Amino acid sequence: MNRYLTQRLGFALLTLATLIVVVPILLVVATIIIRGMSVISWEFLTAMPRNGMKEGGILPAIVGTLLLTLGTALAAIPIGVGGAIYLAEYARDNWLTRAIRLAIINLAGIPSVVYGLFGLGLFVLFLHFGTSILAGSLTLAIMTLPIIISTAEEALRSVPMEFRTVSASLGGTRWQGIRYIVLPQALPGIITGVILGLLRAAGETAPILFTVAAFYLPRLPRSPFDPTMALPYHLYVISTQVPGMPLGIQYGTALVLLALVLSMNVVATVIRSYYRRRREW
Repeated sequence: MNRYLTQRLGFALLTLATLIVVVPILLVVATIIIRGMSVISWEFLTAMPRNGMKEGGILPAIVGTLLLTLGTALAAIPIGVGGAIYLAEYARDNWLTRAIRLAIINLAGIPSVVYGLFGLGLFVLFLHFGTSILAGSLTLAIMTLPIIISTAEEALRSVPMEFRTVSASLGGTRWQGIRYIVLPQALPGIITGVILGLLRAAGETAPILFTVAAFYLPRLPRSPFDPTMALPYHLYVISTQVPGMPLGIQYGTALVLLALVLSMNVVATVIRSYYRRRREW
């Protein structure tokens, strides 16, 4: 009887903890949707901002966010997945690889503003990229690398060793086994890490504040060396720096950013589910 009551109490506490976490999130999302839907229109999504961002649309911020996310993916995914393959499949288990893994874990916990200052010093000033999409994308890529490397390495290590043994017994090289057997089986976990990193990059404000974001730029960027507006920084500016900004525009911008992030998550979930169904273990 005591064991039964303890189990019921444990389930009740877990349910309460879940509600404490989920209910406030749902209330925030519902508030953003209810207050933001009133300003969502075709003009709001496709027009340039006017009158100090109090009128018009947020097209430059949407395009800028998409370009930064794309640039981050192009820079971070090959390096992150490549680093994970090396650590999981090639590197020996010694003090150096253990130190590298520890450094990667520590880098994942560094505040984003530190990455912004690093990007300012390296890409904007030292390499003379200026405040540009290139500098912002590279800064965000460095910030997301620890997440991608850690999750991709764990996904690779979760693939049973028998897959590698069978590949080697059939005469395949180590790389052929990784390329055609291990990577496809680890793809769901790798995709999860990539999306987690890109979602963080898409919603960050501090790194782009130092490297790419423009306060008010009513035009689209023409090259990777141009600055651009971005939704996270744009939302911060109109919420704190522009007097008399209508609340509807603030909530509408937040709703667009939320929809963009959720859309990326849904697409990633569909892709991950597809490859997970094809997994052979």
